[in-house]
Amino acid sequence: MASPPHHILVVDDAAEIRQLLRSAFEAEGMQVHEASEGSECADLLAREPIDLVTLDLNLGGEDGLRIARELRARRNVPIVMITGKADPIDRIVGLELGADDYIVKPFHMREVVARVRAVLRRYEASQATPADNAHPDKPCYEFDGWRFDMARREVRNPAGEVCDLTTAEFNLLGILLERPGRVLSRDELMDQLKGHDWSPLDRSIDALVARLRKKIEPHSERPMLIKTVRGVGYAFAGTVRRL
Repeated sequence: MASPPHHILVVDDAAEIRQLLRSAFEAEGMQVHEASEGSECADLLAREPIDLVTLDLNLGGEDGLRIARELRARRNVPIVMITGKADPIDRIVGLELGADDYIVKPFHMREVVARVRAVLRRYEASQATPADNAHPDKPCYEFDGWRFDMARREVRNPAGEVCDLTTAEFNLLGILLERPGRVLSRDELMDQLKGHDWSPLDRSIDALVARLRKKIEPHSERPMLIKTVRGVGYAFAGTVRRL
């Protein structure tokens, strides 16, 4: 039995870009919805089973980063930013807001489709059922009252509530928990994360750590779990117990 098509929401104020992306995604069997502004985006997200959003950061007079921030706060849906903003700072801010990928215009459509499919695969793997992921080599860890379950792809806080982590955030936490107390350089972390089908930028490790700290540290501005080792990288300073 064939799986249902993915629903992609293309948010861009340029009709020609929306049509270009629509044609490419529909050729891959995806179902495409279009929005030219933030209100249309919010309306479609409320009505349709959207699996992924492509988002331009230049939406006329609207701030695409604000839309991304609101979207990330409301729903756990993958975001691929496709924008003419090529400045590294824009890339870093986009990743800090929770974007799963960042593509700069002009782009090659085959690359866009490949990267969108890669994000969908990562997201679906993180949402798979425990039976899908169960494996004796996938450990569970406890740290500072938290529980990290590799098989379930799930992290719970001390109150037992599921913490909503992106795929990259989950993978980074897993890498740190496997090596408690060990200082890992940015290069080492990038190499490890590339093995998880993610292509970080030189500065995006710092942005990713900042995002993860905000979700698991009581006071992210004074981190106690993920420590910065100046000039080197990061180390997990909490007490970790493998279950």
